[in-house]
Amino acid sequence: MSGFIFVEPKVKIYVEDLNPEGNKTILFIHGWPGNHNLFEYQFDVLPKMGYRCIGIDYRGFGLSDKPWSGYDYNRLADDIRCVVDVLKLQNFTLAGHSTGGAICVRYMARYNGYGVSKLALFAAAAPSLVPRPYFPYGIPRQAVVDIIQGTYNDRPKMLRGFGDMIFHKPVSAPFADWIFQLGLQASGWATAAIANTWLGEEELFYDLKTINVPTLILHGVHDKVCLFPLAVAQRNSIDHSKLVPFEESGHFLFYDERDKFNKELMEFIEE
Repeated sequence: MSGFIFVEPKVKIYVEDLNPEGNKTILFIHGWPGNHNLFEYQFDVLPKMGYRCIGIDYRGFGLSDKPWSGYDYNRLADDIRCVVDVLKLQNFTLAGHSTGGAICVRYMARYNGYGVSKLALFAAAAPSLVPRPYFPYGIPRQAVVDIIQGTYNDRPKMLRGFGDMIFHKPVSAPFADWIFQLGLQASGWATAAIANTWLGEEELFYDLKTINVPTLILHGVHDKVCLFPLAVAQRNSIDHSKLVPFEESGHFLFYDERDKFNKELMEFIEE
C-alpha cells in the first residue's frame, strides 16, 4: 500500500506501507540523498517474515513534495510524528540510516520517543558528522562545504563522488547508477539544505542521552561518511544500547552485508 500524508497544509510526503497486517512494525527513515527505495533489500525480505515495513520519503526527496523550507531536524522530526499519528502507530521500531538516524534521534528527544518501543540506528550521523572542539571525530568540515558547493554547481558530479564513498564491497555499474538516480530524484535545494544542517547541528549530543528504549546500533567499520567513532559515541550516550560492528561494510551496510543486517535487525526486534 502506498500513498501520501499531509504534514503541513500544502506539504505531503510519500509513504510506502508493506504488509500492514504484520505483527511487528518497523518505520524506516532513509539517509541523504536517497529515499525509501534504499531499503529495497530489507523490504524484499522482512515482510515475508511477518513484519510490517513502512518507508517514507522525507520532504524534498523521492516522491514527496519539495517545499523551499523545513529541512531542519525539528521539522523533519515533526513530519515523522505526523506519519505516526495518521497511521496510528504504536509499539513500533524506529529505524534510521545516516541523516535519517539523526532525525530519529531528534524525534526521540523531541517527542519523548512517542510510540517507539525500540530504536535502530544504521551508520547514523549522530552526534556530529564533522569534528568539533569537544568531539575530534568526523569528516573534515571542508568536505561538507564542498558537498554543498558541488550541489549548487554540478549536482550530478557531486552525487557521483558521494556514490564512490558509500560501499566497501564492489557493486555493479547498474547498481551504482540506480543509487545515483535515487539521489537525482531529490531537489537541489533540499539536498543542500540537509547537508548544511551537518555543520550547525549540535543538539544531538544532548538528544542521545534522552533515549530510554532498547537501541541497536549497526555500523560499518569502513564507513567513510559517518566514521565508526560516531557509533561508539552513540553507544556510550544511550543506555540500554548495543553496538554491532560490521567488519565488511562501509556506509551502506544494509547492502554490503545485507543478510547479516537483516538477521541482526530481526533478532533485535524479537528480543
